[in-house]
Amino acid sequence: MRALTKTIGLLALLILLSACNSNSQDSEANAGQLNDGNPAPSFELIDLDGNQQNLADYAGQKVYVKFWASWCSICLSGMEELNALAAEETDFAVLTIVSPGSNAEKSTESFAKWFEGFPNAENITVLLDEGGTFFDEYGIIGYPTSVYIGSDGTLVKSLTGHFSNEEIKKSFETIQ
Repeated sequence: MRALTKTIGLLALLILLSACNSNSQDSEANAGQLNDGNPAPSFELIDLDGNQQNLADYAGQKVYVKFWASWCSICLSGMEELNALAAEETDFAVLTIVSPGSNAEKSTESFAKWFEGFPNAENITVLLDEGGTFFDEYGIIGYPTSVYIGSDGTLVKSLTGHFSNEEIKKSFETIQ
């Protein structure tokens, strides 16, 4: 009986020590991380002007990304407000992503032609996620979805639905 008690005590001590060891490894791996969460999936997408945009281009800067679709009435009703936000001096970049050819979105050519005539959108940067690869990587389940990325590249939160500019700015007050 005494040997069993010693064995159980030794096992408990080993489990405790291994738990402490893995926590210190996590702390070391996240030493430069400022926000809670996992790294945001990196992307390399083309904008409507044909320029390549990478998430890495925004290193050290907070980023707001809105996933949306041309057929989404809630998305469209918030575009004028989003255009105003994109024109403001903020401490975060504003990007949008659409997925031509997937999720019932128009083809790239049709979308580009449609967006060209869209009113009050001159400040909005639209990135084209052909086939919805990053839609999937970011776990988007509906439109519109707002994604908040910290200056350390951490995906802090992702929320479905429309949010006012004031709500978006308020969210970024707590993100580093």
